[in-house]
Amino acid sequence: MILRRRAVLLVMLLLTAVPLVLAGCTGNPIERASRPAPAPPRLAITPAPDSKDLPTSVEIGTTVTGGKVTEVVVTDPNGVRVDGALRPDGSAWMPGKALANKQVYTAQVTAKNDAGKTVTQKTSFTTMDKPAKRTVTNLNLQSNQTYGVAMPITVAFDSDVPKDARAGIQRRLLVNTDPPQPGVWAWEESGRQVSYRAPDFWRPGTTISVRAALDGVPMGGGSFGDTDRTGTAKIGNHRLFLEIDNATKQMSVFKDDNLVRKIPVSLGKSSTPTSSGKMVIMEKHTTTVFDTTGSPDPYVVTVQNAQRLTWGGEFIHAAPWSVYAQGEANTSHGCTNVSDDAAAWLMDTTQIGDLVTIKGTEVTLDQGNGWTAWNVGWDQFVKGSALPVPA
Repeated sequence: MILRRRAVLLVMLLLTAVPLVLAGCTGNPIERASRPAPAPPRLAITPAPDSKDLPTSVEIGTTVTGGKVTEVVVTDPNGVRVDGALRPDGSAWMPGKALANKQVYTAQVTAKNDAGKTVTQKTSFTTMDKPAKRTVTNLNLQSNQTYGVAMPITVAFDSDVPKDARAGIQRRLLVNTDPPQPGVWAWEESGRQVSYRAPDFWRPGTTISVRAALDGVPMGGGSFGDTDRTGTAKIGNHRLFLEIDNATKQMSVFKDDNLVRKIPVSLGKSSTPTSSGKMVIMEKHTTTVFDTTGSPDPYVVTVQNAQRLTWGGEFIHAAPWSVYAQGEANTSHGCTNVSDDAAAWLMDTTQIGDLVTIKGTEVTLDQGNGWTAWNVGWDQFVKGSALPVPA
């Protein structure tokens, strides 16, 4: 009986072991057969084939599912490859400069997925004739210059830019900072100026590179941008701030948060008051002429060591004729008057892009009257963006 039980047990063990051996050696043929081969990515591009009368700023739009764009080749009518690059987010290829007018271009875009599968799309299009109307633009940041930590980047326009054109323009304004710092473009209400700043002042020593790629970009009202503008500049190694208090008639100059000098001032008299607000030094002139001919209070005067704060004509400048009032009373036409010695010292000390804060006067600074990006808080500033603002 014992031998018979052992024989039965041995047979049962063998029967249960066989399927395990078969499964371990052969795998699951049903599972293998049901696994599909990887599909190539799906790719769509713009402009549509045979599109005509496109702006010379046209970009090659790319939409990819299941992969990413690996190459974009754009050629001119002679088959010569056009210089350009993908945007960092891969959403479009952007030409290195505006295309030629009334020319046929061909674009070929290739996308690839992780499995090595590729797909290619082609399109061709014709650019528009030379526009009859151009909008003149201006970039305030100039190459090989050093600016203060409050330097905003501004692009100005010689006519109002309508709201429906601003997003397209803003997409063509490109900024790189080293070290990297976040920033946002925001428009003045009139559309005459768009400014770029960070949530806080630039880090001392930062390098800023800007490209305003606006040649041929639609500006609204049948007008197109005049040219591309670029600039690469440095931020100085120190933080300098000027604070002017109408109550005390004193200017306090801070360098790296340390008070380095107090300067008596005379501000605008009650009929021509100085603006209160946060503004930025925009220009520096060792000698200039103020000419208000045609105004209710006309005069022509040569001044020394003048630093512009507003487009409306408010400056910090030497005013030896008002030294008697400096620190005591307001006598100017809206400018900040200081002595010859103080004006010369300020010219040697300040940089374009340094912040000037004036408080306690009868009127407030109008947004857009100068480089006024700092005259509002960050939460308010970003509301002026024509594009969604990243978190």
